[in-house]
Amino acid sequence: MATNAHAFDFLARPVKVTSLPLVCVVFGDESFLKRLVLQAIQQSLVEGDDSDFASGQFEGADCQWRDVGDELGTMSLFGSDKRIVFVSAADDFVTRCRTQLEDYVEAANEKSILVLDVKSWPGNTRLAKSVAKKGLAVECRLPLVPRSKRNIDVQRVVNWLIAWAEQSHQLRLDSLSARQLYDLVGDHLGLIDQELAKLAVTVEDVQQVVTPRQVQDIVGGWRVKTAFDLINAAADGNAGEALRQLDRLLQSGEHPLAMFGAIAWSLRRYAVALRAIEVMERKGQRVNFEGALRFAGFRDFKPAPSDPQTELKAAESRLRQIGRGRANEIFRWLLDTDLQMKGSHSQERRARMALEFLLLKLAKQTASANA
Repeated sequence: MATNAHAFDFLARPVKVTSLPLVCVVFGDESFLKRLVLQAIQQSLVEGDDSDFASGQFEGADCQWRDVGDELGTMSLFGSDKRIVFVSAADDFVTRCRTQLEDYVEAANEKSILVLDVKSWPGNTRLAKSVAKKGLAVECRLPLVPRSKRNIDVQRVVNWLIAWAEQSHQLRLDSLSARQLYDLVGDHLGLIDQELAKLAVTVEDVQQVVTPRQVQDIVGGWRVKTAFDLINAAADGNAGEALRQLDRLLQSGEHPLAMFGAIAWSLRRYAVALRAIEVMERKGQRVNFEGALRFAGFRDFKPAPSDPQTELKAAESRLRQIGRGRANEIFRWLLDTDLQMKGSHSQERRARMALEFLLLKLAKQTASANA
């Protein structure tokens, strides 16, 4: 059936080679997703049904249309009545052979399937429009929020991550632990898959749902724990402890720029929570700290069994410690620090100073000055 699909949707349903359109394009820059899609197509050849498929492989940088066209039109002498032809790294091939490909899509050989593996696939070209009508284009990129050109749809990634963990690693995650994994590793699905494999061999009882704490300890190790301790100490107003943890991480080889990303993400949540509270106040509503903190991304779980408070309760006390005046300044402070670290403080030693100055602004001793 002629259509366009995201890799998540394509992989969610069984692939039968006999149901594939005659021209398929696998495009995007997420190499892990692309590999899964191509493997699904190749696996369908092995499982097959009554039809017998032969296959051919070409490298897009080296092949010409006459080679691919001959392969598509060649029938096997040993019983295979259909053929599937893969062209990998085909961007250059598509550029050189666009006219021939446009003609082929309009009158494809019904005994063959052509699969193109490309990075770029602009939807406004004649070729892309023809494939959208008569073929299949599978997008292998992280999904974006509807009507957005930049913002990743994190919830959709988390949902896929939960399903993939169980399907591929027999590992049970819930939305909290899956989001924790995504926040720690970032939007690199290949790295996330490696960490899932690590969790699968480390967690003692894979029948139980993996907790956010297990994800933090196993995936992040002591560096992640120290980074969380640093951020929590800063939010608690304990600048001395925060600076000690910062020094420990920098001594271990962490770069200030990498650390700033984690610090900014965490502090930004307190600023978002305050904005939510101010909206309630303007509307004349009763202030709901818990609702504001949940809106900002804090979750109601204990980081460790021995912790006396959940993350949500601890965040409330930390927001009160930071105070309205300083919480309103967080966005500006983060912007100033970011600009410094990309400009005047780009050298590692000066970048450290920028981070230290940011942490000191949250110290209890500076609360009155920033009220």
